[in-house]
Amino acid sequence: MAVRLSEEFFHWPPEQTVFDIDDVEIRLLAGDHPFYLAERDAIAENWTQEVEANPALFNGRMLLQARLGLNEGRLFSEGYEISFSTFLWWRKQAERRGGVHIYAYPVLETSDGALIAIRMGSHTANAGMVYFACGSFEPEDVIGGFCDPNHNMRREVLEETGLDLQDTQVEAGYHVAHFRRAVTLFRVYRFDLTAEEICTRIEAHMQVAEDKEIAGPVVIRSADPQANPYNVGMLPVLDWYFGRRDAHG
Repeated sequence: MAVRLSEEFFHWPPEQTVFDIDDVEIRLLAGDHPFYLAERDAIAENWTQEVEANPALFNGRMLLQARLGLNEGRLFSEGYEISFSTFLWWRKQAERRGGVHIYAYPVLETSDGALIAIRMGSHTANAGMVYFACGSFEPEDVIGGFCDPNHNMRREVLEETGLDLQDTQVEAGYHVAHFRRAVTLFRVYRFDLTAEEICTRIEAHMQVAEDKEIAGPVVIRSADPQANPYNVGMLPVLDWYFGRRDAHG
């Protein structure tokens, strides 16, 4: 059966609703993203302003999707490699037309029933914001023309926290939510360590990390949206996780 790929979210569940999929196929296309080609002058002007406000910003490379679709428990998408400056301009647009951002959340669960997130450093583009250790898909996450979300999640968690997702238990499949053309793809990784033990490891890693992106670990024990300055993508994930846990006692 052919999969209908579109910039629109045809037949998707409502925004901020978590649903399950079995697998994901994220294809990298050659060439420039149509959004970049249409907006390159505005992108350059905005980047100048961004760097003036925050000289620590780095214009690295990442992926932005152009089309996506769902079919029989699988998520399909096609995207292009773009600059971070292109992404910053895209996410400022009221309608965010022209692209879709898919990113992977590794939800870190402790042995004593907490979740571990991170608070972003003051020099980053998301200063002070709290979310699970993650980053956008980058060219190094692409293997054989397709992006590997698991490689991305392991790489980002290792870089930011020093924790290795290979030392965890993980469920099969993925969970998905979307909001304003941003798609959260997540899995729960269970560590055989308490929240205190994990935080101690993260704090030790922060002392030696080359790229000091984070301000510290954050322990989460409820879905209270006011507990921290959460990235909006965190809210349906926390509701889903603690709702499921409460339902099962």
